[in-house]
Amino acid sequence: MSNSRKFRLTAAAVATVSAAAAVVLAGTGSGAAAVGGSAACGALFDDFHYASHTDGLLSQHGWQVRSGGGGPGVPGARWAPEGITFPTSGGDKVLQLAATTNGSAAGTTQTEIMQPDRRFFEGTYAARIRFTDAPASGPDGDRINQTFFTISPLRYNNDPIYSELDFSEYLPNGGWGEAGPVNFQTSWHTYTPDPWYAENKSNSQRRSIDGWHSVVATVSGGHIRYYIDGALVADHDRSGPFDVYPRQDMSLNFNQWFIDLTQHSSGTSTYLEQADWVYYAKNQVLTPEAAVAQAASYRSSGVRYIDGTGNC
Repeated sequence: MSNSRKFRLTAAAVATVSAAAAVVLAGTGSGAAAVGGSAACGALFDDFHYASHTDGLLSQHGWQVRSGGGGPGVPGARWAPEGITFPTSGGDKVLQLAATTNGSAAGTTQTEIMQPDRRFFEGTYAARIRFTDAPASGPDGDRINQTFFTISPLRYNNDPIYSELDFSEYLPNGGWGEAGPVNFQTSWHTYTPDPWYAENKSNSQRRSIDGWHSVVATVSGGHIRYYIDGALVADHDRSGPFDVYPRQDMSLNFNQWFIDLTQHSSGTSTYLEQADWVYYAKNQVLTPEAAVAQAASYRSSGVRYIDGTGNC
C-alpha cells in the first residue's frame, strides 16, 4: 500500500506443522454455501462467481468495490468500479482488476475490492493470483502495483496500533527505487504519510512472477510467514527495533494502482490482475499445501462462497 521500504529482514527456513480438515459443503442456487458443523468455523472462501461489479451478491457476501479518489497511487486518479469484472479464465470465473492510464492523472483509473468489515487477524490467508508483466493493451513500462493485503485505518501519524500485512505487492516495472520486476512482502508497525516515514519489515524477490501463483501467509505466535507457490519467502517476527505483528483486526483487500506516471511513453495502457479464489482460515495455521487443498475441496464440492468467520 505504501510508498517506501525501510527495513529488510532475511527469511529463514521454517517448518509449519498443521493440516486442514476435509470439509464438504453443498452450494445453493444463489452461489452461497450452507454453513454447517464445527468444520466451517472461521472459514471464508470465495470463488468469485459474480456477474459484474453491480451484482447484489457482492455486497451480500461482504465485498465493497471502491470508487472516488484518494491514495494510494497517483493523486487525482480515479478508483473505477467498472474496472472490476468477472471474466472466465481456464473454464472458471475469476476476479479481474483493470488499471488504465494515458499518462495523465485525469486519464488514470485504479481498482480495489475489499472486505471492509475488520474481522481478519490471526490465521491463514491464501489466494490464487495471476500477476502480469505486460499490459493487456497499450505500451509497457508504467510503474504498476498488483496487490493482496490486509490493513487497518491509520488514525493519526505513527499510530501505535496500525496494522498492515502486504502478502504480495508485485511491481513488474519497478518503483520505490527498484528497477523491477520485484515482489514485496511487508509487515507494518506504523508510518507517517507526509513527510514520509515508515516502520516495517520487508522481503522481496527480484524476479518475474508473471502468471498464476498461490500466495499464502500465516499469522500466529508472533510470526507472519509468507509463501509463494509453497516456498517460504519471508518470516517477520516481533524482534528488532519495532514490532510488526498486527495489533488489531484488519480488512481484506485486492487492488491495482500506479505508483507514478513518470515512465509512461504514449497512448493508453491497461494492466490486469486476476484472482481465481480467496480463502481465510481464522485462528488456524495451515501449510500452504493444506490451504490450497482446502480451497480445491470447496470448489470440487460446488461451494462458491462461504463465510463462517462469525461462527466462532
